[in-house]
Amino acid sequence: MSTPQARRGNTRQRIQDVALELFSEQGYEKTSLREIAEKLEVTKAALYYHFKTKEDIVISLFQDLTGPIDELIVWAQEQPRTLETKHELIRRYSESLRSAEPLFRFMQENQAAVRDLSIGERFKERMLTLFGLLKEPDSELSDQVRCITALFSMHAGMFAMQNVEGDPEEKRKAILEVATELVTAANPPNRRPVRPDSAQTEAP
Repeated sequence: MSTPQARRGNTRQRIQDVALELFSEQGYEKTSLREIAEKLEVTKAALYYHFKTKEDIVISLFQDLTGPIDELIVWAQEQPRTLETKHELIRRYSESLRSAEPLFRFMQENQAAVRDLSIGERFKERMLTLFGLLKEPDSELSDQVRCITALFSMHAGMFAMQNVEGDPEEKRKAILEVATELVTAANPPNRRPVRPDSAQTEAP
């Protein structure tokens, strides 16, 4: 028999899933809490018990689904800044994107709304941190472009490749391969690795 705490947890997740589905289908601005409650077949009071606003739902989704990305950043900051570390960073980021794909689809399809929500700025901060972990402090502008392109090619590819025929796993591998090639090109083999304690992981 489920405990009250487990039931509350299940209800919270159901609200998140249904809200994200409606946000993606008809847009964040056009979706009301009433519609979310109706789709769930619960009262608005029951919905308010967990979330007071639509933004509360989105923030909770962001916190839950981007947790692995935060863990990845902590891991990468503790590693030597070698090309191997950066390859592993890109590979793990690819896995994180796959688990958080519904959230990133929402962000892609509701860009105007996301800019007005607190998650927009927080997502930007994470991207800048990852960018700082991929590039070197003294890297040329072209190499910096390659690093930031590696990250955003993974985001864009996740959506663009939906309309391309082929096995989903093979398409994901192809996107990862391109991102890895960009990171490799941005980090010449003769560059001396930087230790974590002396690394500049923050983007300028």
